[in-house]
Amino acid sequence: MGKLNIVSRLRQRTHEGGPARSINAEAELRRSVMACLLWEKEFYEEGEEIAERIAGLVPKVQAEVAASIAVEAREKGKLRHAPLLIVRAMAGAGPEHRRLVSGTLSRVIRRADELAEFVALYWNDEKQPLSAQVKKGLAEAFLKFDAYELAKYDRAGTVRLRDVLFLCHARPRNEEQAALWKGLVEGTLETPDTWEVALSRGEDKRETWERLIAENRLGALALLRNLRNMDAAGVDEELVLAGLERMNIERVLPYRFITAARYAPRWEPALERAMLRCLEGAERLGGKTVLLVDVSGSMNSPLSEKSDLQRLDAACGLAMLLGEIGEGRVFTFSDRVAEVPARHGFALRDAIVGSQPHRATYLGAAVEEVQRKGSFDRLIVISDEQAQDHVPDPSGRGYMINVASAQNGVGYGRWTHIDGFSESVIDYIKAREAADAVPEG
Repeated sequence: MGKLNIVSRLRQRTHEGGPARSINAEAELRRSVMACLLWEKEFYEEGEEIAERIAGLVPKVQAEVAASIAVEAREKGKLRHAPLLIVRAMAGAGPEHRRLVSGTLSRVIRRADELAEFVALYWNDEKQPLSAQVKKGLAEAFLKFDAYELAKYDRAGTVRLRDVLFLCHARPRNEEQAALWKGLVEGTLETPDTWEVALSRGEDKRETWERLIAENRLGALALLRNLRNMDAAGVDEELVLAGLERMNIERVLPYRFITAARYAPRWEPALERAMLRCLEGAERLGGKTVLLVDVSGSMNSPLSEKSDLQRLDAACGLAMLLGEIGEGRVFTFSDRVAEVPARHGFALRDAIVGSQPHRATYLGAAVEEVQRKGSFDRLIVISDEQAQDHVPDPSGRGYMINVASAQNGVGYGRWTHIDGFSESVIDYIKAREAADAVPEG
């Protein structure tokens, strides 16, 4: 996600025809991965096209770089499937890449179902023996999961968890784990107490939700995704608010809160507080900040075919967080520039979305216009970078946050380029400025 010292020439074109920067394989891999929901179609490119590009780029970068991008995408970008694809490509590359497979795979697998998902991905083109490094990585990852996690994610599919266990020959740490794995193989693990299981048994919906919240048995995503169902079932509001207050937001992307508020508007204040918890203890950015948010038509494209999440939701999530730690002005751009009234939280999201019609992508003209409006310490652009015009260098400190996976972009050269839509982009900006403030020598 960091800035790359790249000598760039304007050789390429964006999908909208504007001149793009020529970048190296590492920068191209990073921009293809960090905002990628694997296999999902984006506004300009098919999911399969993006996946093929990622797999093709992995052998072109140093092995350590590929591994670090996979880990960063999982741990900071909060992505699940793109990191697995990188490791799969590493397993089919040269010896330097292959030697890092086991450690990288074990690190990026953080949910039990990802064990089976990786094997299914490994066999996507054809069924073949797993490499020794893959077996070692899967075996190491298997050791992470307890009875609840294995039972919860032991789902029917082409590859089952017990299949992975047989394939990787994992060795249990102790007799207790050996007994656990024996239960997995024999299908005798105790049925987990999840909301899906409880509701499938026909239990009372209100009582089920209230019990699971009270016992803290709902993960953050399950809680967010089911707020509308809880509201319809008449779940006690105090319980819901308490659940939102204590839920672990570590792996929740900012835009998830926007979606939850859309379907359960009565709890928007609590969702706003939960979303902003990731900023607790964060120092504010010094000086004046100008935010410039892309609201062009391509930003209204869905993040996933299975939901109505928009790429603009991802941009707004970042804008809401940046607005809390930076003093300054907010503008949007499409085929013109519009200043957004000073707002906070979800009110800022509403102001951004309703600021102007969502049409063309004149990013270059927008940068020039806001830079004429007055002095500031930093310009932060949030965009999919598919400009229709030439984008100039920033007049001072400039950040280009890319929230899409399109092959070509514009925010390189004197721009500090950042890919992704998790709150870690804010950590990077702060770390970057802190490093620049340290005197040399």
